[in-house]
Amino acid sequence: MTITVLVPDDDGVTALSEVPGVRAVRYHVDSLAEGVPAEAAEAEVLIPGAKPAALLPLLDAMPRLRLIQLLSAGAENWTDQVPDGVLLSTCRGAHGGSTAEWVMAVLLSTYRGLPEFAEAQRARTWSPSTGRTLQGSRVLVVGAGDVGNELRRRLVPFDAWVTMVGFTPREGVHGVEELPELLPDTDVVVLVTPLTSHTRGMVDAAFLAALPDGALLVNASRGPVVDTDALLAELTTGRLSAALDVTDPEPLPADHPLWTAPNVVITPHVGGAVRDARRRSYRVVAAEIERYVRGELPDNLVQGEY
Repeated sequence: MTITVLVPDDDGVTALSEVPGVRAVRYHVDSLAEGVPAEAAEAEVLIPGAKPAALLPLLDAMPRLRLIQLLSAGAENWTDQVPDGVLLSTCRGAHGGSTAEWVMAVLLSTYRGLPEFAEAQRARTWSPSTGRTLQGSRVLVVGAGDVGNELRRRLVPFDAWVTMVGFTPREGVHGVEELPELLPDTDVVVLVTPLTSHTRGMVDAAFLAALPDGALLVNASRGPVVDTDALLAELTTGRLSAALDVTDPEPLPADHPLWTAPNVVITPHVGGAVRDARRRSYRVVAAEIERYVRGELPDNLVQGEY
């Protein structure tokens, strides 16, 4: 038996051509309004190349759809859009390492004052200063999944003290209900949690107020996890600093006050944007679809919101 999989790019066709029992068919997001591939009628698996609204013509033409396999680790755009009886699987495992690298980059850059030295270089000013170090720093990682574990693996060799927090307490992982006790005793909070109804707005004024003076907030998850107005208030006073790869709203409008707030580094959602990211994504996708072909459930199956 051969299972038809609709894929949004040639990389997907190439990757899935090596999976036994799979027929990969390319579709073009930009031309769906003019028509969908004839193979949609028999396809059981869809790999989205856009958000749900752009793919409605394709979804409506797939009566045999049984699995939506994402190329992203985040599933927030799809959790309430999946038709009844259809499985949803993420690409967890593809982007954890590169996102953890981004966190390490902004941590080291901020601690060692590289943005200030870059300004001094442009001004041709020799301006020595004393920076901070990750050695002995207390880092609280909120999110104990793939990204969180990859980050912990990178932080430990820098002699940082790492505390993991997750929504399911287990050995080596604190529960989120312990955050009020953990926040006052940390130097850095790194957010690598998915966006759900439980995490939206989780980092509010009370969360931030619990952090000690001089703490650094790093958001590598999703913008709405943080209350932007509450963060702006803390940044403006100079009590806290932040490094943000995601914002709310996103993209950040040119006139938004976050751009000019003190003590913040902003990057445009590029934590996972590295060369060969698509190849790593399709390696995970191919393994998930191969499990489905064998009659197994995907490893990255979404249960509820995540």
